[in-house]
Parts: sequence; structure tokens; C-alpha cells
Amino acid sequence: MTENQRAQARFNELENYKGPVLHIRFEGTSRDIPLDLLKLRAGASDSDIIEAVSAYLDVGTARLKDYVVERHSTGNLTLRPEAVFG
Repeated sequence: MTENQRAQARFNELENYKGPVLHIRFEGTSRDIPLDLLKLRAGASDSDIIEAVSAYLDVGTARLKDYVVERHSTGNLTLRPEAVFG
């Protein structure tokens, strides 16, 4: 299987996923990651979420230190940069 075929298969798998996801905005891109893939539950702590996402993205946790976690009634989560107004 080629790299493009693997990427397409992964995309199709995520498109059909029906469970809770974490939506992340990181370095100009957005993606939805199933909580199961991150080995997280919707009740996970902010630090557990940041650790799991940093491992998934293969970046240090310091890169996500200014990110905030939003919890939604659907069970989905959002991890996004902290908004600065002013």
C-alpha cells in the first residue's frame, strides 16, 4: 500500500467515525482526532489531554502550554490556542 493509499484509508476511517473526537487547531491546520485513538475519555484532565495530543503530534508539551480545552455537551473536546483580546 502506498503512502497516499494509507492516507486515504485513514481519512475514510476518520470520516466514518461516530464516537467523540478532539478538535485541534495547531500551526494553522485543524484536525479531528478520535478520543479512542488518543486513549482519552471526555472526562480526562486538561493535562492528560495536552500530554496525549503532544505525543500524537510528536511535539513537546511546552508547545501546547498556551492552549485551552473546551468541553462540549456532545462529549467532543476542542483544544485551541488561548484567545488574546486587546
